[in-house]
Amino acid sequence: MNMEHDKDFLQLKPAVILTGTAKEGKAGPPLGLVDIGVSRCAYLFRVALPGVRRNQCNLSCDIRIDGKVQIKGEVTAPEILKTESTTVFEMKVEQLSPVGTFSVCFNLPGPVDTRLASHNFRTDGILEVVVMKFRVPGVATDGSLFHLM
Repeated sequence: MNMEHDKDFLQLKPAVILTGTAKEGKAGPPLGLVDIGVSRCAYLFRVALPGVRRNQCNLSCDIRIDGKVQIKGEVTAPEILKTESTTVFEMKVEQLSPVGTFSVCFNLPGPVDTRLASHNFRTDGILEVVVMKFRVPGVATDGSLFHLM
C-alpha cells in the first residue's frame, strides 16, 4: 500500500451528493422538526427525532392543558458492530444528530385534554401524538348535555 497515496486521500474533503428531498434541506437529519395538524376535535403533531433510539433514549413527552408541549430525550452513541478485527475508525465526516440530551418545546393552537392523548414513536424516528382538544361540558336549553368548543 502506498503511504503517500493514503496521506493524500485523508486530506481530501469527502463529497456528499444530495438529490430529491435531501437536496432541499441541510445535510444530515435535523432533530426537532415539527408538523402540527388540526381537526374539529383533536390536534396531531409529529416530531422528527433522528438518531433517537426507542429503547435507549429516556424519551418523555409532557403536554400541558394550555397546549404547551415539551419533549425531552437523548441521542445515544451508535453501537459499533463487534467483529474480530481491532480496526479503529477516525470519523472524517459527521453530519448525523450529535450525541447528547435534547429538548423540543412548542405550543399547540389551543388548550387540550391531557388525559386523552395517544403516543406512537415510529420506527422511522418520528414521534406521532394525537391529543383531544379541551371541551367544557355544558347543558342545552332542553336539559341535555353538550360540549362547548
